Amino acid sequence: MNVAVLRFPGTNCEFDTQYAFEKLGHNTQLVWHEEQTLPSGIDLVVVPGGFSYGDYLRSGSIARFSPVMKAVATYASEGGKVLGICNGFQILTEAGLLPGALKRNSNLHFISKHQTLCVVSTDNAFLNQCKKGEVLSIPIAHADGNYYIDDEGLERLEANNQILLRYTDTQGNPTSINGSVSSIAGVCNESKNVFGLMPHPERALETILGSEDGLRMLKGFEA
Repeated sequence: MNVAVLRFPGTNCEFDTQYAFEKLGHNTQLVWHEEQTLPSGIDLVVVPGGFSYGDYLRSGSIARFSPVMKAVATYASEGGKVLGICNGFQILTEAGLLPGALKRNSNLHFISKHQTLCVVSTDNAFLNQCKKGEVLSIPIAHADGNYYIDDEGLERLEANNQILLRYTDTQGNPTSINGSVSSIAGVCNESKNVFGLMPHPERALETILGSEDGLRMLKGFEA
């Protein structure tokens, strides 16, 4: 599998993401935000975490105007798979490639810790190696992870099975970590080829790091 990993000024998880997919045996290529096209033969585009443009104005709101995002939008419209992690999730919502928006955490603090998540949906190219209802441990690190969508939008997400992950306690019960509507930690688009989540699966690859649960999440794209 050939994976393109985007880089913006302020991105800081591109090498973690590159390491994760190379650990799984895939070819990776870093793509600078000023590029107007994506490399040929790409099977997946990843928008990694970090602080693109210093999170000025609003997280992801400047990066969404970078030249490469036009190519990403075209790629997604043609059925290409796109994954946004943390700041990447924020960028994809700002670009209109995913529904909803990410706001400042309800407690106004940066949150950095291992967090349990419940797998809500597995009928997609991202989480098909996981089990519905399974509880995973994945690190989170964000200040603007408070997912918001209005009631009508939430109904559409639920009806179309677009909610991927929810924040939970260790028993799998939904919990409020950052104020997200319905404890949502990740969603996909209606076509289920664009995915976004605030947790960092690329940081959960090895037992020494506290969890290997991220491996199965990323392996889903191999199917």
